[in-house]
Amino acid sequence: MAKKKALIKTEKKTLITGGTGFLGAHIVRQLLDAGEKNLRVMASRVPEWMTDAGVEPIEGSVTDREDVATACKNVAAVFHLAGKVSRDNEDALSMNNVHLQGTRLLCEAAVEAGATTMVLASSSGTIAVSETEEVFDETFPQPVDLLTRWAYYASKYYQERAALENFDGDGRRLVIMNPSLLLGPEDDRLSSTKPVLDFLARKIPYTPGGGLSFVDARDAAAAFIAALEKGRHKEKYLLGAANMTFAQFFGRLERLSGVAAPALKVPKKLAVAGSSLISSVYRNWGKSSPVAPNEVEQAEHFWYFDSSKAEEELGFAPRDPQQTLNDTIKYIRRNFLGEGVF
Repeated sequence: MAKKKALIKTEKKTLITGGTGFLGAHIVRQLLDAGEKNLRVMASRVPEWMTDAGVEPIEGSVTDREDVATACKNVAAVFHLAGKVSRDNEDALSMNNVHLQGTRLLCEAAVEAGATTMVLASSSGTIAVSETEEVFDETFPQPVDLLTRWAYYASKYYQERAALENFDGDGRRLVIMNPSLLLGPEDDRLSSTKPVLDFLARKIPYTPGGGLSFVDARDAAAAFIAALEKGRHKEKYLLGAANMTFAQFFGRLERLSGVAAPALKVPKKLAVAGSSLISSVYRNWGKSSPVAPNEVEQAEHFWYFDSSKAEEELGFAPRDPQQTLNDTIKYIRRNFLGEGVF
């Protein structure tokens, strides 16, 4: 009598590209805490705590077609977080390579593998940036003429378009998430929380005239996970906890940390022109400038928006901004500055 071959059911995986970054690591932790077993993380190096917890590591890059094809095998859903953050327009080529070309390759491989859902990490800066204190939401036209001044936001804008064009049809669902500045603990690369480090280290010479939005990375991670089930196809979701002028933001940091906020205020035109001049002088000397003109220009704009859509559709519930700032300060002091250094 012929033996029947055992049928082995292979569970579909959830792939997280860039899963070792600030946001990605929080998503992985929350998925593991919820009991998820079939997780796969793609990054240049996957830490032991993830593999020890049962996460399948794929070491590679989204810019490599073979790496991406390997990562997408037997995958049902993708969190696409891999990216490169730089405020320097000279990094435009490398950012476009990761955000635009990498996203195209990933979408093609995911479609080929039969993945049905993708949650893409973009930026609030592709929707909400203005020279005035206007509060945006997802219904506003994207300010393309303004955001494309800066290579990072331009690359994220075109990344969104690449995903919309390449992950569509046949029951597939693409959800685009647009978080603001991510703060909170566990940013071991200082990829997002460096402005707070610079404040604590008294490296910020003046208070810019613009305003920012920020959100706790832990709350953003929870919204990303909710989007996997609740997010609507081709919809965008802004994620922010607070809109503040830089004067208000620095005032909060001062009260929580005991470090004095910069007292100097510089008119917008002078700040932008002065940073460009200083940068040019340092380039002529063959040295890196202590000020980045793009960062100065961005800090003179307003990045305000309303997160009501994410709250209503995804259950996004940001914590008190005061707690986020306090946790950020404590983490940076403990891991980068030493408690009580100031």
